[in-house]
Amino acid sequence: MMGTFELPDLVRDTAAALGGASAVWIDRLPGLVQSLERDWGLSAGETLTGGSAALVIAVTTEAGAPCVLKLLMPGPEDFTGEVRALQLADGRGYPKVLNFDPTRRALLLPQLGRKLGAVGGSVEHQMEIICATLKLGWVHVSDPAAMMSGADKAAWLSTAILDMWRAQGQPCSPAVMGIAETFAARRAAAFDPTTSVLVHGDAHADNLLEAAASPTDFLLVDPDGLFAERAYDLAIPMREWSEVLLAGEPLILGRERCGLLARMTGLDAAAIWEWGFLERLSTGLYCLKLGRPELAEPMLQVSEAWTAPFTP
Repeated sequence: MMGTFELPDLVRDTAAALGGASAVWIDRLPGLVQSLERDWGLSAGETLTGGSAALVIAVTTEAGAPCVLKLLMPGPEDFTGEVRALQLADGRGYPKVLNFDPTRRALLLPQLGRKLGAVGGSVEHQMEIICATLKLGWVHVSDPAAMMSGADKAAWLSTAILDMWRAQGQPCSPAVMGIAETFAARRAAAFDPTTSVLVHGDAHADNLLEAAASPTDFLLVDPDGLFAERAYDLAIPMREWSEVLLAGEPLILGRERCGLLARMTGLDAAAIWEWGFLERLSTGLYCLKLGRPELAEPMLQVSEAWTAPFTP
């Protein structure tokens, strides 16, 4: 126990893998929580699990309102970008921000219900909910200058994929790497600020929570907050549920999923496929970096199967 909360193993492991400021942050957590309880008038309750780069605690305000306190560890996660995305959405598909502190990387949000992944249902049903919720949050951005653009994200993915591939001993084929380079260049060239919107960037089933304990209404949490084409958000459902794809022919099932997401949103299937390939490959390599081969290997196995040219 640390203070009144238990630090999840996944958070501890992530901090240890990142090292530096992230590892020091672990030791500072009890004091950070106590200072926020005092300054924001909170009483800390149980630790909530599921994330890897933040401590999330159920708290109660002085008025008795149930809320969630999130403390983001130093590292690759962008605290400012998350707060900006939530403020831009202003409750459309996302919870409203109740308080935040950029110095302590702390965020106070309303308490929500179960994760979509815990509610369950078929993959198709979960994708329907993800798409419907994303549509609510695809809002216009009047001043995107401080946000990562779709072109920036494509370039970042291209570099990160190559760097991690080399650092992890080239765990997938050169064919996979060649396709990643091609797809990243295409998505960078396709960036159009006149049609780009706020995108979440990591809309998987555990980042959608029940609104007001409703099994049908969900809100997005933990946004990356990019200014990009809508199709980028569909990369995440393309990346998830590897075991479903590996239960049959991954290429055929992947194309079927891509077509379904395109029909659900009215977006271009080729763009969804290309972003999905990049997200699947980069996440698989990142899981290897974190020492989680059980998560990495299915993602990379599907990536190898997806080296065939895309056809609608």
